[in-house]
Amino acid sequence: MTATTDKPAPTLPRWDLTPYFPGLDTPEYEEGFRSVVRAIDGLTELFDRHGVGVSDPGPLTGESVSAVEEVIGRFNDVLEEYRTLLAYVSAEFSTKTGDPTAQKRLSEAQGQTVRLTKLGTRWTDWVGKLDVEGLIARSQVAADHAYNLRKAHESALHLMSPAEEALAAELSLSGGSAWEKLHSSVSSQIMVPVEKEPGKPEPLPMSVVRTLAFSPDRDLRRRAYEAELKAWKDYEVPLAAALNGVKGEVNTLSRRRKWDTALDQAVFDSNIDRQTLEAMLQAAHESFPDFRRYLRAKARALSLERLAWYDIFAPMGEGTRVWEYPDARDFIVRQFGTYSDKMSAFAARAFDENWIDAEPRAGKRDGAFCVGMRKDESRVFANYQPSYRGMSTLAHELGHGYHNLVKADRTMLQKQTPMTLAETASIFCETIVREAALKEANEAEALAILEGSVQDAAQVVVDITSRFIFESRVFEQRRERELTPGEFCEIMIQAQKETYGDGLDENALHAYMWAVKPHYYRPGLSFYNFPYMFGLLFGLGLYAQYRQDPDAFRSSYDDLLSSTGMDDAATLAARFGIDVRTPDFWRSSLAIIKQDIDRFDSLVPAGQGTSK
Repeated sequence: MTATTDKPAPTLPRWDLTPYFPGLDTPEYEEGFRSVVRAIDGLTELFDRHGVGVSDPGPLTGESVSAVEEVIGRFNDVLEEYRTLLAYVSAEFSTKTGDPTAQKRLSEAQGQTVRLTKLGTRWTDWVGKLDVEGLIARSQVAADHAYNLRKAHESALHLMSPAEEALAAELSLSGGSAWEKLHSSVSSQIMVPVEKEPGKPEPLPMSVVRTLAFSPDRDLRRRAYEAELKAWKDYEVPLAAALNGVKGEVNTLSRRRKWDTALDQAVFDSNIDRQTLEAMLQAAHESFPDFRRYLRAKARALSLERLAWYDIFAPMGEGTRVWEYPDARDFIVRQFGTYSDKMSAFAARAFDENWIDAEPRAGKRDGAFCVGMRKDESRVFANYQPSYRGMSTLAHELGHGYHNLVKADRTMLQKQTPMTLAETASIFCETIVREAALKEANEAEALAILEGSVQDAAQVVVDITSRFIFESRVFEQRRERELTPGEFCEIMIQAQKETYGDGLDENALHAYMWAVKPHYYRPGLSFYNFPYMFGLLFGLGLYAQYRQDPDAFRSSYDDLLSSTGMDDAATLAARFGIDVRTPDFWRSSLAIIKQDIDRFDSLVPAGQGTSK
């Protein structure tokens, strides 16, 4: 960390994607794409030869067992090759959403996604007719993929006819995927006139405008918030059409596939059950009074009667140190080393080999993510701000990269980690740097870090619950008809009131969060919200066990991470003596957050802090 100075901020890096292809319009990429097409052609021929998804496999024989093993092997190889191509194209598109070449290449790649989706459906149908337990007993390859086979066997109960599934896959490009792309293209290219200085409007990309929520200047935060809401309203019609399209498609397909609701399918896809979800949500609702107490304490610290929405991310304290990008790099590498040399070396490699795109800029999406590229390699997408939160976000995304590292030797079918468990390593890594930052900080810095940590937890527990409530009600009402932009806003505001309660000024909430969050527009990832809460609380529970017995924890943690696509969450949690189906575990994790809230509340007497 460095003290606040007037010297220019370091140049933020852009990631290096050239190890995969020199560019989207190069012969190398063209050949890579053709290679993927040929690989999928070959896989289709193999499926046809063995009658995968088009004939009953019949009783197990030596020949049929060999056929399954051959299909599994080839399927893994093709998925591996395609993963790299799609990750590359998606990464390019995420930083240049307005580029025609990027748009064209993404569309072409998604066409191959449709082909693989069809083959995946045929695979599921075929497995559903196999004697899976007998197969697992006779084949080591099958035993290595036991969870995937058992899950596919159950998934087969929710398939439409082969012709219907093929049609649904083909229509997805002009349906849900097209709506998702519309949201991404529109939202990432919105330019918002913001008065960074009163009376001097300046057009800024939406991703940059949203970062102004972290400004210490309250009046600037308010102006940015008001300008943002106005901009979303200007684009509400196409975005509402996109959301109606996505939710309508998901409802229709869920019903045709014999799911009671879209939530039931999301829970199944997350490798948990409704009992686990309900236990976690019960504990979350019980914790809301503590989070509201935190919000009221932050209002006191900022000398405010109550926080507005645009105050949620207001930085705490003046004169605290700034986390410039090089400082964040050094701190993360050093603190990851307190866990293991392997984790530290991984982080250093990510920085040194330019795996991170940190610079906010026009045409670049908002937010942060990590994408696995090939084998043990990843790329991290961020819109870095020189703050503790910016550093913590990098650590979080690098945690996803570490997860990819330890899964590198698994096959693609074994790597299919659900969202609930995909956050395990990221939360753990984020907690490592948080604890270290608190130890090194002076009192003012500790207050800021503590507040940032609780702020993040509030986002994952309180705000995620509001998003879950919103999405549940939208799915329910979308069964009857399309919703208007005004109705989406009303549902969102009501969900925020029910969760934030008196912690926020109910007259200054964010009606357009349904337009902000790309999660709602991903047809294959409905309810892309509660898994984050699962990840946070599960990760905190694991970190608590790490502190109790570090050596014992280290001996099994990497194996747990490498197995997150190979069993359900309850079974994996049981390795550490955790029962995720009862509220008690979730309460124990939330109690860790409550301790931070108590500490924060005690450090901010009335009147402390400033609000500019």
